Amino acid sequence: MAAYREFKEVSPNASAGAKTMNWLENRFPTAFDAYRVHMSEYYAPKNFNFWYIFGSLALLVLVIQIVTGIFLVMHYKPDAAKAFESVEYIMRDVPWGWLIRYMHSTGASAFFIVVYLHMFRGLMYGSYRKPRELVWIFGCAIFLALMAEAFMGYLLPWGQMSYWGAQVIVNLFSAIPFIGPDLALLIRGDYVVGDATLNRFFSFHVIAVPLVLLGLVVAHLLALHDVGSNNPDGIEIKGPGKPVDANGHPLDGVPFHPYYTVHDILGVGIFLFVFTAIIFFAPEFGGYFLEYNNFIPADPLKTPAHIAPVWYFTPFYSMLRAITTEMMYALIACVVLGAGFGVLKARLPGIMKAIVLGAAAVAIVLMLSIDAKFWGVVVMGGAVIILFFLPWLDHSPARSIRYRPDWHKWVYAVFVINFVILAYLGVQPPSPIGERVSQVGTLFYFGFFLLMPWWSRLGTPKPVPERVTFAAH
Repeated sequence: MAAYREFKEVSPNASAGAKTMNWLENRFPTAFDAYRVHMSEYYAPKNFNFWYIFGSLALLVLVIQIVTGIFLVMHYKPDAAKAFESVEYIMRDVPWGWLIRYMHSTGASAFFIVVYLHMFRGLMYGSYRKPRELVWIFGCAIFLALMAEAFMGYLLPWGQMSYWGAQVIVNLFSAIPFIGPDLALLIRGDYVVGDATLNRFFSFHVIAVPLVLLGLVVAHLLALHDVGSNNPDGIEIKGPGKPVDANGHPLDGVPFHPYYTVHDILGVGIFLFVFTAIIFFAPEFGGYFLEYNNFIPADPLKTPAHIAPVWYFTPFYSMLRAITTEMMYALIACVVLGAGFGVLKARLPGIMKAIVLGAAAVAIVLMLSIDAKFWGVVVMGGAVIILFFLPWLDHSPARSIRYRPDWHKWVYAVFVINFVILAYLGVQPPSPIGERVSQVGTLFYFGFFLLMPWWSRLGTPKPVPERVTFAAH
């Protein structure tokens, strides 16, 4: 049985505010304990830079999306015959409805921009390395849930691009052997994208996926605060042998509040300035945030000339389109070379080498016997799933990019450029040159991760300091 907690007393001459806070703390101590654990007494490294604002910005955008989504649901009708009209009603007749709708649509793109930058910061500074593997896994799960949330919400305006984009993506599931057609039928709820699909996607977008997303965000933050935050130097500030003050607090850390709450408020101010500028002056953002075809009601009898997903899915869509029959032969060659290299380099008994070669042979037979469309779906999904394994792929002695060999920075730079090129090609109509470039980009994307156990160990890292490097400013 829990021990009884004595009430704290304050002076009779205390201010009304102090008396109110004391009254609340005596009756809801858990909330105040949580504040102390996660804010005022949570010590974070004192050398955070601007890359560390994107986590709090992601939380801000999540709140914006939830609040604006609640107001949109009040007026939206998840009915194939009325969905588009209800969106137009929100835009034209609901007081400030246009602002709420533009905040939600711009917030969707802002969410992915912030999350991509947040993940890149983790990639640069090794925030996925021991002991933060679980923090990274929860973060990747948030990214996966966010993609599901965005895809299902994309259908709801019931415009031309929403309808046909959903038609294309859902039909991809039919490429899965044996269960594909039944799975696609289950997702659609009908033989074509229609009213049943809209209702299913609406239910998941408004209720199911947000609950999962919120749970993952809480787990992500709790796991982070249990092991402590990483920093640009990739050095632990807590633990055995680390310098502490008389109260046991790390000398290389500062309380999250007020130091980093002020730091984040500055980032929030800059973000809101850009966010509101887009909402008021360029909510469509040249057709990337809101495609022009989506202002046309969905017509099952009229296919748009070019169907493409919204911009934040396009890198993975490029990888999907890159997998042709010709590309299959290149993938088979990669499997053969990888198996051969593994057998030659690994010190394995003969039976294990035979198993590796046998597995490679089975993989080649499967790749030849199953349609390339299915492998395109596998590659598109694998491009996200491979991120979960990053903590076990990176074998560099140095955690942060600051202390790795200089050529590692060029590898990361080429990775980012390659990702942006794939995103651009995903928006463009298919072309022979674009197809070839996307195939090379797909091979580089997977090579970056799958070859990381090898290339991350190459070169001599720079000396890592004992304590974080910090200059007051």
